Amino acid sequence: MKVSGFSHITLNIRNLERSLEFYHGILGMTIRHRGRTDAYLEWGSAWVCLLERTVAEEQAGGSAGMDHVAFYIAADDFNEAVGILQKHHVEIVRGPVQRGTGWSVNFLDPDGIQLELHTSTLDERMEVWV
Repeated sequence: MKVSGFSHITLNIRNLERSLEFYHGILGMTIRHRGRTDAYLEWGSAWVCLLERTVAEEQAGGSAGMDHVAFYIAADDFNEAVGILQKHHVEIVRGPVQRGTGWSVNFLDPDGIQLELHTSTLDERMEVWV
């Protein structure tokens, strides 16, 4: 099996409009589709599906949850991205901090889902973990 990179992630969210304000309005993702309870957004070569769930649907699903989702960002664009997060009072839970050969910042979306921006590739990270 040959996987060539990050494809997408689906996030269960509570309020589509609020999440679109965050993912599109603050993070700058491009809206490719918007339905009544879902949206597909593109960010570089990655894409994200937002799926609005009611409290009853969340309770019935019994999802195990997710730790975080990381997206690659060029080192030259990292500080500007951190500034945008700070400008919009996005809760930063770790960083900015140097991890491996790159920089990383972890932050929360409106539903408390942890996201990360990271400036190094997997190959670069493995150079210091080996």
